[in-house]
Amino acid sequence: MLLKGEQLPAHLARELQPVYLVHGDEPLLVIEASDAIRAAARRQGFDERQVLIAIAGFNWNELHHAAGSMSLFGGRTLLDLRIPGGKPGREGSLALQEYCARPSPDSLLLVSMIGVEWREEKSAWMSAVAAAGVVVKLLAPGLAELPGWLAGRLARQQQSADAAGLRFIAERVEGNLLAAHQEILKLGVLYPEGRLRLEQIRDAVLDVARYDLDALREALLSGDVARLTRTLDGLQQEGEAPPLILWAFTEEVRALAQVCAGLERGQPLDGLLRAARVWGPRQAPFRRALQRLRAAQASAALEHAARIDRMIKGAARGDVWDEFRQLALRLVAA
Repeated sequence: MLLKGEQLPAHLARELQPVYLVHGDEPLLVIEASDAIRAAARRQGFDERQVLIAIAGFNWNELHHAAGSMSLFGGRTLLDLRIPGGKPGREGSLALQEYCARPSPDSLLLVSMIGVEWREEKSAWMSAVAAAGVVVKLLAPGLAELPGWLAGRLARQQQSADAAGLRFIAERVEGNLLAAHQEILKLGVLYPEGRLRLEQIRDAVLDVARYDLDALREALLSGDVARLTRTLDGLQQEGEAPPLILWAFTEEVRALAQVCAGLERGQPLDGLLRAARVWGPRQAPFRRALQRLRAAQASAALEHAARIDRMIKGAARGDVWDEFRQLALRLVAA
């Protein structure tokens, strides 16, 4: 069975499966979902807990030994298996498939992982877990969904904020849900229950956002000048390598130039998007970017990127980060 994070509470209120896998890129969401499963297991009589951490050199026979061990007190055991590397490896994959084929009636297996690659999601062992129990994939909210997520967290502590206040928090915690959680808790300590004023939020919330290349590409396609500038500044302050920044820009610009040129030749958009490898959630912002750009503009942006490449290699003079900002403005303000 496959579940989304928001479906987990209702599922746990109804039943418990013998095996659970919880995974996602945000540690906070994985920790909270795992805590919810552990709490539900305790309510169902799984009074003992054994933690197994599958780091390099882990002996996977320990999983079977733990499942086969009789409780000293006649209770049932929660096997809390953590895989920090995001991959169980060949031996672990086989061990998990064997366990899922015959789950222990006296144990509940909880597997938690952070940073699972998409290939791993299609693996035989993960399919075995889904067949024997539940796989919960936790997706972090994007910037557009983040204010709503923050509002839900504030509501838990009987507080609220208007749209401006939620947006202010979101911009300062983007990409860092653990810090977002901490900032919300801090607001609960500093201020009483009820509506928070923007001034109170400004005084309390720190700028703890983390920026990455995916956020840069999203801001570029969406045409959000403020977010794009903020992300570039954040990447510069975090010491991100300019060649990686240029790669992120060039990947999007090259795809935009390819599709724009095809559209001007009268080719169908759907086929052009497939040829440019623009799939899934990336399609909607990409289509909006196409409404701003023409082939000549995208081609000029590629030439600008080539000029920045020469600067990075020392073959031309100029401020690389200033050129990144100019290239960004060229693309979002087109």
